[in-house]
Amino acid sequence: MPSPFVPMSSRASWAPFNFGVAMLKPFALLCVLQLFLGVSVLFPAVSRADELYGSPPKNTKEYLDRLVRYYSGTISSYDDDFLYLKNGTKFHISDHRTDKTFQELLERPDIANMFYAPYPMGAIPKQPDKNVDPGRVRFEPLFIAMYGNCKNNEVFKNLQHINWLPKHDGGSVTITRINGVDRALEEVSRDLDELPNDLIKYLKPTAGTYNCRVVAGTNYMSMHGYGAALDINSKYSSYWRWVLNDQGEPKWKNQIPIQIVRIFEKHGFIWGGYWYHYDTMHFEYRPELLVPAESAE
Repeated sequence: MPSPFVPMSSRASWAPFNFGVAMLKPFALLCVLQLFLGVSVLFPAVSRADELYGSPPKNTKEYLDRLVRYYSGTISSYDDDFLYLKNGTKFHISDHRTDKTFQELLERPDIANMFYAPYPMGAIPKQPDKNVDPGRVRFEPLFIAMYGNCKNNEVFKNLQHINWLPKHDGGSVTITRINGVDRALEEVSRDLDELPNDLIKYLKPTAGTYNCRVVAGTNYMSMHGYGAALDINSKYSSYWRWVLNDQGEPKWKNQIPIQIVRIFEKHGFIWGGYWYHYDTMHFEYRPELLVPAESAE
């Protein structure tokens, strides 16, 4: 009768096999979970769905209507596929990509991508959700068609000087006249000039308007390069690259009073303080994005 005991040397040779069988049981269970639940519990995808961008918003048509309305000097019309300019140029509204990384969204957007995140008009400022930067995505060929290419000296000829907060000796600022940006900023200045004196410190001296440069850390043009943006007093500004948490992510911070933000919005300017990659001294002329909250949903 064979011995029921396996010699030690034989048991040692079987040990790796027994260990492997034991490990396969939880592995098999995870495979079953993945099959029936439809989630990757073993090998997470390189990019989760919420990290991919490119799908046009449901209300793209409303945004396109607003592009035609506010930039009528350049844009004539649109259809299902193209945005048409008055000079005969046409741009594809969508490149039909829905798998863009956030960096690709910033650097290679289509027209519909500009509206991927609704601007939170009227909302109480707070820490934005990750990569929610309403207005920070810009289809560069359209802005060049409107304002010119500053690298070719096409923007400078359209710049105008306006008085900034004349009741408080704010000096003057330089801004483009294209799309009536200069007139809009004059209205902003007029309303800001009526604010209580304790708020004026946030508004002067300004930190700059026209500046032919790209956005820091990117290769695409800043709105300052089109002469359509203004930075208020940098002393009270917060910028996402200056304040990062332990994971290297932006930690939102703001000192700019909301009364100032609302006046800029009233006249067509959006605020960089509503961005995940925030810049609280920054305002740029983007009236097409100022859609009432109920329409943007």
